[in-house]
Amino acid sequence: MPVFQESCAEQIQAQTVIIIHPGSLYLRIGRASDLNPYTLINAIARRRLPGGLEHKDTFLPSLVPRTKELTQAMEESRLQVSHTLQSCLQSDGRRRYATPPQQIAAFNRRSNPEVLSPSSSEWIKTDQEVVIGDDILSLNPAADFNIHFPYRRGELNVHSGPGGSLRSVLADLKAIWEYVLTEKLDIPLRDLKHYRAVLIIPDIYNRLYLKELTTLVLCEIGFGGCFLLQDHVAATFGAGLGYACVVDVGDQKTSVSCVEDGISHRNTRVRMDYGGGDITQTFFWLLQKCAFPYKSCDLTDKLDALLLSQLKKEFCHVDLNICGSQEKTFVVKKPRQQTDTYTLQVGDECLVAPLSLFQPELFKVTGIHNVHVQKRSVGDSEDPHDENYLRETSRRGIKESLEQTLESQEETATPAVVGEEEVVVDTVDSAPIALQNRELDAPREFVTGPQQLLGLDHAVLQSIDRCPTEDLKRKMYSCVLVVGSGMKFQGIGMWLHNRISLQIPYMYRAEQLDIITQPKEMDPGMTAWKGAAILSCLESAQELWISRQEWERSGVRLLRERAPFMW
Repeated sequence: MPVFQESCAEQIQAQTVIIIHPGSLYLRIGRASDLNPYTLINAIARRRLPGGLEHKDTFLPSLVPRTKELTQAMEESRLQVSHTLQSCLQSDGRRRYATPPQQIAAFNRRSNPEVLSPSSSEWIKTDQEVVIGDDILSLNPAADFNIHFPYRRGELNVHSGPGGSLRSVLADLKAIWEYVLTEKLDIPLRDLKHYRAVLIIPDIYNRLYLKELTTLVLCEIGFGGCFLLQDHVAATFGAGLGYACVVDVGDQKTSVSCVEDGISHRNTRVRMDYGGGDITQTFFWLLQKCAFPYKSCDLTDKLDALLLSQLKKEFCHVDLNICGSQEKTFVVKKPRQQTDTYTLQVGDECLVAPLSLFQPELFKVTGIHNVHVQKRSVGDSEDPHDENYLRETSRRGIKESLEQTLESQEETATPAVVGEEEVVVDTVDSAPIALQNRELDAPREFVTGPQQLLGLDHAVLQSIDRCPTEDLKRKMYSCVLVVGSGMKFQGIGMWLHNRISLQIPYMYRAEQLDIITQPKEMDPGMTAWKGAAILSCLESAQELWISRQEWERSGVRLLRERAPFMW
């Protein structure tokens, strides 16, 4: 009987916990008791003021001007990947073959669209000042709306344009989250004081943003309590793993870190500014080289951008047994326009695009892609006993203990030669100075290639190399967990396995390298959300919650004391 009561209590608790997982393209939000979250495009359209500046965030990463040098660098990278693929074998041992792009282009140039019946759909007419989520797709492009994505490249989308201030971004998030809570989850805003929220945050986080987001959740939206959880830690819970090197490929960022027992090791974290959207742009560049028959495709058009994302998901793979050209069809359907069906041929372009994760020079089509590590805290006036205070006091303690050691050695030692005494004093005395000059556990920069780009396999290897112990490195080589919606290509897990296997240091090669791309048979895009739902109902999570009253009283100090990560 007590077991039954406990499960009932857990179930009731799960129904009053809301899990929020915002991403650069999609927002996932739902009750912890739900099987799957409600998923919508993480964007908001606001009606432009008369005479106001126009601003429309694009659905795909923006392209950069295609200079001669850029095109040449990308073409060299494309040929490099193509040659690698041609040197691979099929599963039956035969060599792979590829149809020349010129031959595929000749077919595609002759391909004319088949006109179906005119589209019966219309752009939505709205008097509303704000349109949220998937409804944005039905807005007439000529309508006087600005479109904002609150997240970009895995972080808050703060920029210098209209609606780009931190206040504006937080107001957009408030509007989107409240819309889902009231319209999709049927929770009146006045009842939110009886609910608690878990906000999934990036593994590499900005402390100022976390402070503002906590205030947004507790004070402005009005949840009764909340806690923050890193996405990689949530992913290990969702996959049911005690430890893993987590690879998270989203729409606009790719991040890697090593997680053990619910802790993401800070020095192992790295984030690259490329993801599934950049793969889509690279795929479009490859299709254009093969005379893509849909010539009026415009990447600034939201429907064309989503069509290309869909083509990438349907066509792209890393199955080495598929060789030569394949014939594919797709439909272009827009309001007030005729519906066209196109037929085209594609070859190894379908493999080259996903493999750009390992050859990131191909992502130059979308510009410079920075590599980020976890920055040290710059301090907060609300939290006098922060990381800097602890580091300085510990450093002072080390210095004092070394000085005491030095004094005791001077008292006991009776050297016969003056020169020897100088040597002893110098070696001991130099230690505190060295400790003062050296930043304790300072994050090491990740080593990028000659083009300042970091491929996925190198990111994994360098992340694991930054683990503090040999035993932990062995564990991480034995379990690599792939999550996120940007890397859902058939066969890419095996490719990652082979790339890492070739580069593992000799002393760890005895470990069985295991790449998990579909944990527990679930959509890898849902893994982190599911993990946060599981964790929120555990007994051990009860001490993590921060109430609104506590936050208003103590502020950011609570994050340092209670957050399940090192603040």
